[in-house]
Amino acid sequence: MAINTDVEDWGGVGSDDSGERAWLLQSPSVDSIRNPELDRRGGGVSATAAVFIVVNAALGAGLLNFPAAFSMAGGVTAGVTLQLFMLTFIISGLVILGYCSQASNESTYQEVVRASCGKVTGVLCEVAIAVYTFGTCIAFFIVIGDQLDRLIAAVAQGTDGTAKGHWYLDRKFTIVLTAVLIILPLSIPKEIGFQKYASALSVMGTWYVTIIIIVKYIWPNKDMTPGYIPTSASSWTAVFNAMPTICFGFQCHVSSVPVFNSMNRSDLKPWGLVVTFSMIICLFVYTGTGVCGFLSFGSDVSQDVLMSYPPDDIAVAIARAFIVICVVTSYPILHFCGRAVVEGLWLRLQGEQVEVCVRREQRRRILQTLVWFWVTLILALFIPDIGRVISLIGGLAACFIFVFPGLCLIQAKLSETERRTASWHGLVSFGVVMVATGAFIFGVTTTNSIYQDISS
Repeated sequence: MAINTDVEDWGGVGSDDSGERAWLLQSPSVDSIRNPELDRRGGGVSATAAVFIVVNAALGAGLLNFPAAFSMAGGVTAGVTLQLFMLTFIISGLVILGYCSQASNESTYQEVVRASCGKVTGVLCEVAIAVYTFGTCIAFFIVIGDQLDRLIAAVAQGTDGTAKGHWYLDRKFTIVLTAVLIILPLSIPKEIGFQKYASALSVMGTWYVTIIIIVKYIWPNKDMTPGYIPTSASSWTAVFNAMPTICFGFQCHVSSVPVFNSMNRSDLKPWGLVVTFSMIICLFVYTGTGVCGFLSFGSDVSQDVLMSYPPDDIAVAIARAFIVICVVTSYPILHFCGRAVVEGLWLRLQGEQVEVCVRREQRRRILQTLVWFWVTLILALFIPDIGRVISLIGGLAACFIFVFPGLCLIQAKLSETERRTASWHGLVSFGVVMVATGAFIFGVTTTNSIYQDISS
């Protein structure tokens, strides 16, 4: 997950509300409510700008896990083929969300789902977003620990990739210190508009990591020897082990609805071109990282590919520093999104209005932040492998890519009163295929992840 750039930075019109009312997994600067006056003026985000915003929303910490996903899938051919297969549904889901946003006149993911599929499905969608953001926050802490381990080892002239000898160099201590001193203060405020300034750094960081991995494959260090490089999966079920990483990496669907509604032409044709170009860019980034990282280390590649490189490599150390900065600034955004869901669910459960007294809101916000922060931190301290977290929440990401868009498409077509043509039946059938595929991926990957955790 990455920080979405402010619409103002792309020549659009900024939001009037970057506070608690901003909706989930979108840039805090993207308007959460569509502005008719904006449409009449012809303002908004251009198609080119929307491409970069969607790419920025998709690229993030999941990049580090792609080489290991290629290894689990059974090699380069299987990994690339699986990405191309998934890309068809990923792009289709983004187009469907734009179509359903127009049909329902809603401008956020969960409200589109609620308007299209009903209250119960809308609540399930909000719960899924809360769980997904919670798991992503855990993954962020693990990434911080991984990279700080190697950075400290390089400074301390470690040779085995870990920092030993002093209690203050221990992984758990460095994670807690970074979390309490930096991440917690950034997570408490009600407004998070200031986070927009980290967006450019986030983009630079992910691209730099990809370039370094490709360069290190072309000109490897002398002490780097790849392990066994598989050319096929160990079993047909092993291919599914790579799906959570792919879903986690390409999942930008929750962010896409506000981006679609912020465009100066919120039509399906330009939106289709936007998401197609965006996903092609992401495909090249993820494929370059996955292929070169996998071929550099083979089956010995770590779940976090940067952990496979020696700690004293300066170029890789810079990449680690970029990743730490990106993750530290991304955590408050994801926490903000999860907190907004929890807040909305709680108020709806209590039957209260969103506009409550400031003191009660502040008390709830601080309590929710502290509970969220400490629970994710404690879990991250005892889950050292980012692959385990991604395997769980990656299956949930399949619901955002396949299940909810498929359900929205089915309901949108069923609500039409026009004559049901062959294209109507084709779209309904495609929606059913999307729901079935997403449910299958979610069930298989989540069950397999839980089984692996229990067996190990």
